[in-house]
Amino acid sequence: MALYFPTVTTQIEQKINSLYFGENPPELYEPLRYLMQLGGKRIRPLLTILGYYTFQDDWERVVTPAVGVEVFHNFTLMHDDIMDNAPLRRGKVTVHEKWDANTAILSGDVMLVKAYELFADVESQYFKKVFTLFNQCATEVCEGQQKDMNFETQEEVSEADYLDMIRQKTSVLLGFALQTGAILAGADLENEILIRDFGIAMGLGFQIKDDFLDVYGETETFGKQVGGDIISNKKTFLLINAQKRAEGNLKIELEKWLSLTTFNPSEKVEIVTQIYNQLGIKEVTEQKIQSYFDKAFTCLEKMTLAPEKRILLTEFAQMIMQRQK
Repeated sequence: MALYFPTVTTQIEQKINSLYFGENPPELYEPLRYLMQLGGKRIRPLLTILGYYTFQDDWERVVTPAVGVEVFHNFTLMHDDIMDNAPLRRGKVTVHEKWDANTAILSGDVMLVKAYELFADVESQYFKKVFTLFNQCATEVCEGQQKDMNFETQEEVSEADYLDMIRQKTSVLLGFALQTGAILAGADLENEILIRDFGIAMGLGFQIKDDFLDVYGETETFGKQVGGDIISNKKTFLLINAQKRAEGNLKIELEKWLSLTTFNPSEKVEIVTQIYNQLGIKEVTEQKIQSYFDKAFTCLEKMTLAPEKRILLTEFAQMIMQRQK
């Protein structure tokens, strides 16, 4: 039985559209329905199903917990957008902009509750393990977000600290999605850990690619405000390496733009991007992205898999690596 991603995505969307969140008060439930219906790549539920399908063919059995992973992810997005004061999400107005911050917080809370409800669908023999891993993952995601906020007021952030932050904020959820699928498929412990590590390495590459696209992507394709990280002085892989490499006039110019409180946003994005280009930051970032996908492929090589399943995981990782949005 082959796995066709359009078929899987259709089932994921059908499940999401069938979810009942509640009706009253409408101000609580309309925002979360709005966010869930914005679409998105649905990478995390796809990974949950892919983790299962790697070891068992009847992937339809895990659509519900897979959607639980997606609901939890969207809960984090709703709250992250408030903290980042982000104007766009998937090319549309963010919930806190369309409604208000307090409404977005409460709607996000309901989404977290719904995620737990969806995980209750897990078979009893696997429930305790999956539930424990989910709580660990959710805690790490929150730790990563707090570190990300802490970085806003830190003068210096090391590359190692940044990589640890994105591992928690982004990568562990991708690893959890794959690991959960593998657990529900009855995979042995060695393959379960390897597919988790495959997801974590891929997630690190995925997030650095997100940083990269924030500078070098196109708004229409990327779905978010390009240059937003530069405007907000967000400490990304690109900025951290630029600060480490800049010397002389370039260092003075970069620090000047980082210190300004009043500026033309488009001008700042243009000039800081030029500084990045002069420092070779684009190439350094692309190399780092590649290094994490290479680690993911190494994990994949160590797994005991049927050839067609290995090919499927490889193609999925390549798709993530080559994404432009």
